Amino acid sequence: MELLKRVLYWEAGLLAAGGLFASLFPAWLLQTLFAQPPEPLAWVRIAGVQALGFAMLAVVLARRLEQLWWACWAYVLTSAGIAVVTTGHALVGVPRGVSAVLWWLMAAESVALAAALVIGLAKAGTERRPE
Repeated sequence: MELLKRVLYWEAGLLAAGGLFASLFPAWLLQTLFAQPPEPLAWVRIAGVQALGFAMLAVVLARRLEQLWWACWAYVLTSAGIAVVTTGHALVGVPRGVSAVLWWLMAAESVALAAALVIGLAKAGTERRPE
């Protein structure tokens, strides 16, 4: 359970930090830091607010992990889905002349979090049964 709890706290921290930056500084984050074309920044801010909400839920889940460890599958599916979308975009969706660094970083982070959660769930599954 400790590994799973640590991964959830890491995910919460990464989501909170990324969400806060995306909410408050979307143009700087996308255009300056990652050299992306100007997008409708409201969508980036919305994603940032959602990330903050998911971060809060990850903390709640980590604190109630003994009873709700199996609910971490929602975070596994979300991370894996983000990995698929960002990898696909990095491979075929980035316009010519635009950096794909942001998309590869998001893909790598999502794969790492999904893998760590699956390992934590496998370990927790040997310790507990779903309630």
